[in-house]
Amino acid sequence: MIAFALRLAVSGGRQAVARLLTVAAAAAVGVGLLLSTLAAVNAVGATNERMLWANSGAKSRTESADVDPLWWRDRGPEFYDGKRLLYIEVAATGPTSPVPPGLAKLPAAGEYYASPALAELIRERPADQLADRFPGRLTGEIGDVALASPDSLVLIGGQDPAALAARPGARRITTIATWLPACQADCPATGTRGDAMTLILSVVAGALLFPVVIFIGTATRLSAATREQRYAAMRLVGATPRQITLIAAVESTLAAVAGTVLGFGLYLLLRPLVATVPFTGDRFFTEDLTLTVPQALAVLFGVPLAAAVAARLALRRVTVSPLGVSRRVTPRPPSAWRVAPLLAGLAELAWFVGRRPATTNGQTAAYLTGFLVVMLGLVVAGPWLTMAAARAVAARTGRPSTLIAVRRLADDPKAGFRSVAGLVLALFVTTATVAIIGTIDTNRGALSGDPQTRVAVEHGALAGDPPMAAAVPERVLAEVRAVPGYRGLAIAHADPDGLVRDQADPRDWMAPVLALCSDLAQVPVVGHCAPGAAVAAVAPYGFLDLRSQESVEWPSAPITAEAAARLPVQSLYVTTDGSTAAKERVRTILSQAFPDENTRTVQDWGSEQQRMLAGWRQLADVVLLTTLPIAGCSLAVSVVAGLSDRRRPFAMLRLTGAPLGLLRWVIALESALPLLVVAVIATGTGFGAAAMFLKSQMDYDLVPPGAVYFALVLLGLAVSLGIIASTLPLLKRITGPEAARNG
Repeated sequence: MIAFALRLAVSGGRQAVARLLTVAAAAAVGVGLLLSTLAAVNAVGATNERMLWANSGAKSRTESADVDPLWWRDRGPEFYDGKRLLYIEVAATGPTSPVPPGLAKLPAAGEYYASPALAELIRERPADQLADRFPGRLTGEIGDVALASPDSLVLIGGQDPAALAARPGARRITTIATWLPACQADCPATGTRGDAMTLILSVVAGALLFPVVIFIGTATRLSAATREQRYAAMRLVGATPRQITLIAAVESTLAAVAGTVLGFGLYLLLRPLVATVPFTGDRFFTEDLTLTVPQALAVLFGVPLAAAVAARLALRRVTVSPLGVSRRVTPRPPSAWRVAPLLAGLAELAWFVGRRPATTNGQTAAYLTGFLVVMLGLVVAGPWLTMAAARAVAARTGRPSTLIAVRRLADDPKAGFRSVAGLVLALFVTTATVAIIGTIDTNRGALSGDPQTRVAVEHGALAGDPPMAAAVPERVLAEVRAVPGYRGLAIAHADPDGLVRDQADPRDWMAPVLALCSDLAQVPVVGHCAPGAAVAAVAPYGFLDLRSQESVEWPSAPITAEAAARLPVQSLYVTTDGSTAAKERVRTILSQAFPDENTRTVQDWGSEQQRMLAGWRQLADVVLLTTLPIAGCSLAVSVVAGLSDRRRPFAMLRLTGAPLGLLRWVIALESALPLLVVAVIATGTGFGAAAMFLKSQMDYDLVPPGAVYFALVLLGLAVSLGIIASTLPLLKRITGPEAARNG
């Protein structure tokens, strides 16, 4: 029987072949996207594992081995042009000292290894912008096994053991970390927050797969009426219901198997493209985009099985009698209880407003569950909403075409909603994504800083930490002032005697620093002194704040300028013309002069969050550019399938005198009414879900999107209506007199 079903599936004419190809294409797209998403989730974990070695110097590590110790020191957060740079200093004490991955041997004193991306920058950029920060010479490149991304900036520099042992933060280790220790600030490379990315990618997977599943289901129902008549003929010659079910399942499974195989091929083609998408802020290595054996087997067997189940469910309303008569059972109208899952999903998200789970895993469970239940709820509630809208329109219209359309929708609202379900979900995902990303951008857009603050470079200790130096050598000040693009310089002095401690903001745990008014005059972005003052007490946020403090007048300090100038130096604040060359030259000079301190710019501070936002925007683009075309294809296939299945009733109506225009209006209304009604609800639900997520997770109030979003929504609805209209010319061709005779 299986062999017969296979032969029947491929010998049913052009319609059968077209249906098989459509189902196979839908399955291939779905499988390719699913596998790519799973591989991206796996790549996040692989990226973190690549960087475990960088945490070897964590204080909490207790692993030891009988080898020569290795001195290890993390230089702290380093940056180049807003990109984080991991700088590790090492010094071997003997021939058996452990070697980090990616290196053939440890660098000797005066040598260093760099990642390929950093090595390229060192070779391309002028030495006074980057290379001069690293003592010694570039000896080789770090292998990919020790890098999180092809774009990673990593440097391992060799030092003299005695000199490195005397540096703050240096530790002796005998093993290289292979697991993430229990650490906080002393772990320079804890990696990407895999659980958070899993949450994001899981939502993306759901957003991608729901329209694909609907597309597959829609394609499976192509030529349903023709197949039912064929099954009736088979029953007439003695086929049993079980055999009919087997034949239907084999037909759908055949297409799904072909689509699954093509989907694996599509995944292999997409891997290089997916690797370039900076989901985590950086690209993936292509080899990290892999699948586990259970994942591959689950998709390989799960998709064909799901197709077989869908085929079985498609026949549940059809009973083929032994006399060869197809009897379609009119479904019961959907009840109002179908709205319950939608309300439950919204209630779940609302419950967590003000009750955000403490752990990331808890947040993943809470928000992912809520969004998926809301998406499922839209699909479940769609038929009831369609029926309610159809009945409301029927009670207020007298036009024959409208009455026919709404009565058909009220009789079978599931079929009416099925054609637009993919677009409704795409609209929900689009709305929620745009609202969330837009609100985060608005609230965190300040991370890029004001134009006045983006030109500054600060080097030294944070307020509250020990001072970085007793004084700044005049040679260093002269070199900074000689940098092309230099604009001004201010020195922040420590307040060891607590002269202005009482002027601190009680909400700020850091004490103010002291600055000469003559220095503040050179960097007005920090603020200014009171008239006649010589020294100001500057709040810790005054230097390198994201926002300009130009209008702020700092209180005077009870100390003379001469006495303040002799106080220890907390940090230096230099303004430039804003060019990368000027800022990086200043950073290099100060890094050489004070190697134990860090240089900070607004671009550095905001880069991590901005890169994360950029990754989220990439995900949003992927969702929008994928779901909308798939949903449009689903709509077109569904409308064509509906026309094909109802060609005999429409042919009979034409024979009785119904004009072709009336029938076209009926088809248009049957698709447009559920689309427009549920689209409004999906849009409102998207805004509501986004608002509750933002308030619960980030304590942000929803910022409505701009006119561009609403224009795109209207354009999308117009395109959808255009897709519906593009199928209407088929009505004349398939509803001729021969369709009525041969039904």
